[in-house]
Amino acid sequence: MNYILFDGTVRDALLPFTYTKPVADIRVGILTIREKWEAHLGGTTTTITEEYLSEKYPMVELEENVMINASFLPNAELVAIIQGLTANQAIFSGDEIIAFHSTDEQDEVDFDTYNIIPYEEDCLRIEHTWDIFSKNAAAIQADFDLITKDRTSQPIPATVNVIAPENIFIEAGATLNFCTLNASSGPIYIGKDAEIMEGCVVRGALAMCDNSVLKLATKIYGATTLGPYCKVGGEVNNSVLMGYSNKGHDGFLGNSVLGEWCNIGADSNNSNLKNNYAPVRLWSYETENFAKTGLQFCGLMMGDHSKCGINTMFNTGTVVGVNANIFGSGFPRNFVPSYSWGGASGFTTYLTKKAFEVAKVVMARRKVEFTEQDEAILTHVFESSKKWRKDA
Repeated sequence: MNYILFDGTVRDALLPFTYTKPVADIRVGILTIREKWEAHLGGTTTTITEEYLSEKYPMVELEENVMINASFLPNAELVAIIQGLTANQAIFSGDEIIAFHSTDEQDEVDFDTYNIIPYEEDCLRIEHTWDIFSKNAAAIQADFDLITKDRTSQPIPATVNVIAPENIFIEAGATLNFCTLNASSGPIYIGKDAEIMEGCVVRGALAMCDNSVLKLATKIYGATTLGPYCKVGGEVNNSVLMGYSNKGHDGFLGNSVLGEWCNIGADSNNSNLKNNYAPVRLWSYETENFAKTGLQFCGLMMGDHSKCGINTMFNTGTVVGVNANIFGSGFPRNFVPSYSWGGASGFTTYLTKKAFEVAKVVMARRKVEFTEQDEAILTHVFESSKKWRKDA
């Protein structure tokens, strides 16, 4: 069977992260959503997404296909039902489509003609940006169980202080010494060639993907993900760095999500709790207003390629778009549009020519090419985000 992941109705609710990638390529837990589905299904998937993303993330349609809503995270029961789908069958959770069978001969899909299979069990779903960190503990546990099943961890070095070693898995090539790992409140996964430097103190859950690094004396307070090639220092609580992003120095990052190719300057901090303890509101690209999260703790949402200078301070519930560059004293406003350059004293437009020059250098350091596809995607983001930049 051919499996195709589609964005569904939540794509705009997951901006700025879905500016540059489909919903399927968001990382939550250890794996991206696509990697989760492919591990469960035992094969590759393709994507239905926005037209401007389709060249980099194409769809391959065969005679028979199963379309899967990428905002739903897989579990064994749901996957079994999906693998059993036949012609004119669809799975719904309430009013929301999870998956359906289709053929290349169908010009359109009319669910009124389908046999509807209701799915009423609990299932993790990513519907808002803040779900990425608030559901990260459950996602790490599910991924940990999936990818470590029937496998043996590398031995924990004798210099490591450890609590609940049965909840720790170390891949080949990982390096760790003279650190403290407490996996009693959640699993700790240390990927291939990852490194935990001396003096680090970790309380699970923690997911370190391949080649990620915890720098000297870093403190991790659970439910945190470091995507591939991320470097982290200072103090981090319940945050997700999707990949190739750095917070390499002292400072606090809490209840936050960073996209790819981000950099947080030394001694930068975000607030994750309002002074009056009120529920946090976050900028919504859908309504062009601030949306209720229902959360008391919510920090920074930062899109791909955005960066901040040293000693930057972020207010509770700040949303930063793609390719923003923030610096200077004071708190910048809590919605920073894509391609903004400046800080609390004001912003100008960060021109694409300069932004792309930086992206090429940054990506080349990790031996990743900045392609024409990447440039086209980021150019589209620049154009589509103009209305929120005051000087555009």
